[in-house]
Amino acid sequence: MSQAATLPTKRDEDWRYADGDYLAASDPVSLTHWRTLKVPAGETRSEFQTHLSGDACKGSVDRLRVHVGAGGRFEAFHTIAGGKYQRVEVEVTLEEGAHFEFGGVTLGGGDKVQEFVTCTKHSHPNATSNQVVRAVQWGKATGNFLGRIEVARDAQKTNAAQNFRAILLEKGASANTKPELEIFADDVLCAHGAAIGQLDEQASYYMAARGIPPMVAKKLLIQAFIGDAFEAITDDAVRERMLEGALHELDQGVV
Repeated sequence: MSQAATLPTKRDEDWRYADGDYLAASDPVSLTHWRTLKVPAGETRSEFQTHLSGDACKGSVDRLRVHVGAGGRFEAFHTIAGGKYQRVEVEVTLEEGAHFEFGGVTLGGGDKVQEFVTCTKHSHPNATSNQVVRAVQWGKATGNFLGRIEVARDAQKTNAAQNFRAILLEKGASANTKPELEIFADDVLCAHGAAIGQLDEQASYYMAARGIPPMVAKKLLIQAFIGDAFEAITDDAVRERMLEGALHELDQGVV
């Protein structure tokens, strides 16, 4: 089989919003490699990462496959602030009573393409999952979230949610989302929501009327917006570090 045949392309549904030039020039091994993690029953594992590849980097793909044992918990919080193309993909399989918590933020300008791709497999009863993704884009940058939730026939009492919101700071920026729910059980609670728009003009006016300078008001509104993705971090110091890191990268951009 030729190298070209093994490479994903934008015709593949899971790569539809990716950088086509990067895919065509990539080593197939780098695109098909998965990190793996097993969370023992009743235990918790966490990941906190900020992806900061410089402008000279043509792209990077990080793929993680996780199996969470019964009553276990896996939580992952990521910020993508680099470019030109960056993709973080997480596939999680949940046993009975397990939980998956995900928070993601994309921050980018220029012509960057930044995306989160998740697949959550509810294979057993009473498992839960929650995903919150926020995108802040400017210039001609694109922020993407493709989130798939699969609920097996025997996975009764599943409770799964995912939410994506994007703020486009300039007219040339864009965002894409593709939520998917595949449900074969009948006693489940699954929900998804998405919204793409600009900063809240009413909130900006309210803050300006109280003497808050426009740039300060803008930063405060964005801080509250991206803070949603990190709200589930229980360690206050870690949560503040993730938020401050994201705001620092934003400061280097447009705020």
